Amino acid sequence: MEISTQMRNGQCGEALRVFNAMPRRSSVSYNAMISGYLANGRFDDAKDLSDKMPERDLVSWNVMLSGFVRNRDLGGARALFERMKERDVVSWNAILSGYAQNGYVDEVRKVFEMMPCRNEISWNGLLAAYVQNGKVESARRMPARDEVSWNTMITGYAQNGGMSEARRLFEESPVRDVFAWRAMVSGYVQNGMLDEARQIFDEMPEKNSVSWNAMIAGYVQCKRMDMAMKLFEAMPCKNVSSWNTILTGYAQSGDIDGARKVFDSMPRRDSISWAANIAGHAQNGFSEEALRLFVEMKRDGERLTRSSFSCALSTCAEVAALELGKQLHARLAKAGFESGCYVGNALLGMQLVLNDEVTMVGVLSACSHTGLVDRGREYFHSMNREYGITANPKHYTCLIDLLGRAGCLEEAHNLMKTMPFEPDAATWGALLGASRIHGNTVLGEKAAKIIFEMEPENAGMYVLLSNLYASSGRWGDVGKMRLKMRDIGVRKVPGYSWIEVQNKVHTFSVGDSVHPEKDNIYVFLEELDLKMKREGYVSSTKLVLHDVEEEEKEHMLRHHSEKLAVAFGILSILAGRPIRVMKNLRVCEDCHNAIKYISKIVGRTIILRDSNRFHHFSEGSCSCGDYW
Repeated sequence: MEISTQMRNGQCGEALRVFNAMPRRSSVSYNAMISGYLANGRFDDAKDLSDKMPERDLVSWNVMLSGFVRNRDLGGARALFERMKERDVVSWNAILSGYAQNGYVDEVRKVFEMMPCRNEISWNGLLAAYVQNGKVESARRMPARDEVSWNTMITGYAQNGGMSEARRLFEESPVRDVFAWRAMVSGYVQNGMLDEARQIFDEMPEKNSVSWNAMIAGYVQCKRMDMAMKLFEAMPCKNVSSWNTILTGYAQSGDIDGARKVFDSMPRRDSISWAANIAGHAQNGFSEEALRLFVEMKRDGERLTRSSFSCALSTCAEVAALELGKQLHARLAKAGFESGCYVGNALLGMQLVLNDEVTMVGVLSACSHTGLVDRGREYFHSMNREYGITANPKHYTCLIDLLGRAGCLEEAHNLMKTMPFEPDAATWGALLGASRIHGNTVLGEKAAKIIFEMEPENAGMYVLLSNLYASSGRWGDVGKMRLKMRDIGVRKVPGYSWIEVQNKVHTFSVGDSVHPEKDNIYVFLEELDLKMKREGYVSSTKLVLHDVEEEEKEHMLRHHSEKLAVAFGILSILAGRPIRVMKNLRVCEDCHNAIKYISKIVGRTIILRDSNRFHHFSEGSCSCGDYW
């Protein structure tokens, strides 16, 4: 029939044209249209046409009943079932299947017991309901009827960790078809028993693509990419799922070059291929490439999925690509995926509520970054008393950081001595940072010595101690630190700042000499510097780790990456719109002070996200209250 052919090809409009052109329509033509709509995911169209049928036969009722079940509308399915004047075993199996698929085991049992007649599908439906909901022993008491029953039981034990029982049933099964063999392979893989899975796989008399994919996925999940790739190359029946499994494996293991090669070699890609490649690039630090792939995915005509949207939006947040993020959010809402994001946020919120230890780290960290010393002490000491939470090293580090930032260095040091475990490098790092802020060289040197023993390659700690020496005028010690870093091969992480302008991300480093607008930026910064000094700005030259003249120090500070990005933003972004800058390291004290003055002089809101927090500069002040 032409209607069925058109529907199988997804041509619903063409099928409707044929249907409307028919001089006489029978229940067969109506049923073909309704089945076609349901097969193409157009439930509402199927229901409308079903309601318009002049006369329905039993097939019509059963087709629509299955449609309600597939659409997960059990209320509608039950209402339709109750209206049916005639029911056969297909009708009963459809409603039983609906309850089974949604986990209503008791309802499944009630329907099963009410059935006037049952067939193998009825028995297997009840059996599957027990197995899928973990009631394997209840399923076991049922009489096995056919190979489907045996396979369902084998799968049930395998999925619930009972591999020895699954193996016993497998050995006893009168018929071992490809599904039984695959259930055993998948079961061993899910339970981390790869050697046993491979033994069964090698013994399989017949393998299909699903069998191969299950074994490859097992190797991928256990990070054995060499074995996964070896099996993949030997696979005679590769499909898009096989390629996606290998692609995901390379991406998840951080081998982006391998993932790119697989992606570029794929004979056919689907939305999962694109999403895996985008996620791999994003999770391994290739943010701009991830966004480029997302745009290319759309241009390639591939259907954008919830996961690809989610990954792209997260990447926009990571690199402060605000304008692209806004466009994605609008497209996300248009695609009908917005509610899914709220579900994700709800899950995140739930995770925070449940994980009290993590929540308390966040609370103490917030106190530290806002100078709430008394409240931080109170929260710390109430953790065990009121919430039953035992303080771990992260909680102690947060409190020590809080006390140290507030200048209570002795109290912070004494707290470290009374900790129920040895302080780690992060804890000593908090004390070193506080010593640098308050110029306590003796305590800073002590903390640094211990840190260098624990983490000799931690470049950030060398820089902190160098800053402390520089602010005290101990240039000889600054030089020694530089030589020590060179000798042991430690390199300071270079600072970068970036800003998005007209959907393009512009990146700056200190003293940048490659940006096409560098000349205009430097001229503008010179003009700003004069205006800032008239307002009372004084450069924090003590932060410069070089023994040079004050004028040279001022010049070096003037060209820090965050200042260059802010200046470029002011020159490039329309007045009235905020300037948004990201930095990979903590903003330096001089830049923080300078940007306060700049925000007042140019009358712009400047938002800087550094490695610690967001800073909102406006009218000469910062949201952090100069406490970060």
